[in-house]
Amino acid sequence: MSLPTHVRLVEVGPRDGLQNEAQPISVADKVRLVDALTAAGVSYIEVGSFVSPKWVPQMAGSAEVFAQIQRKPGVTYAALAPNLRGFEDAVAAGVKEVAVFAAASEAFSQRNINCSISESLARFVPIMEAAKQHGVSVRGYVSCVLGCPYEGNVAPEQVALVARELYDMGCYEVSLGDTIGTGTAGATRKLIEVVAADVPREKLAGHFHDTYGQAMANIYASLLEGVAVFDSSIAGLGGCPYAKGASGNVATEDVVYLLNGLGIDSGIDLEALIVAGQHISTVLGRASGSRVARARSAQ
Repeated sequence: MSLPTHVRLVEVGPRDGLQNEAQPISVADKVRLVDALTAAGVSYIEVGSFVSPKWVPQMAGSAEVFAQIQRKPGVTYAALAPNLRGFEDAVAAGVKEVAVFAAASEAFSQRNINCSISESLARFVPIMEAAKQHGVSVRGYVSCVLGCPYEGNVAPEQVALVARELYDMGCYEVSLGDTIGTGTAGATRKLIEVVAADVPREKLAGHFHDTYGQAMANIYASLLEGVAVFDSSIAGLGGCPYAKGASGNVATEDVVYLLNGLGIDSGIDLEALIVAGQHISTVLGRASGSRVARARSAQ
């Protein structure tokens, strides 16, 4: 299969990235980050999450962030909405696209959200119905697609079942997440091959963590399988892959560098992206998690 000519990157730094940071980040800094990503040409930004601040303190103020960002036509500003209350809060904040999360591992689902996979999917039914009424698009995530911290290996067929449920429910796209970053290129190709029997490849996205240093190889393997949408996080926000327990989100700068080298268009200005990543890293008081950004700053 030939490589795609265009790839859409889903920027998850302001949500998946910042929610894993230990120190509080102001609404103003979040707004500045989203606006910088917009200016760099990012066409899809996951801005925040409508969950209880008791559980995810970093996502407090998401409504304020949505109220203050400079929205650009053609750019999607999305939010995570894990339940109907979160969905209603997101709609009230002017959100036009939300994301829902399910796990491919029963043990992870129980530990993470205290319910089975089927129970978690049932919770999304009222969200899907409300989304149709409000004209809101819904994107689905499946976690632990290439391994689970509690169960170990996860069968591709199990991933396909969950992905198909989300797709049939009305998710226009399903993102396959290697939550613990243990996946390899061969396993990734096999996974996509199996899942694509239930969900069309053009409706699939890849979300690869770099905990084991395999994210770029897995993205390339996915490109070879015809996947053309990937989730990534500015400056690798969401945990350094070398830190214990960190999630190791792949850095958007590094993915854009890979795509540029392959002659694949993403519509994103790499230099502007690096500046945005360096700024938020300075706010957080540490070096960027992007290898490309660190290499450029060392030159």
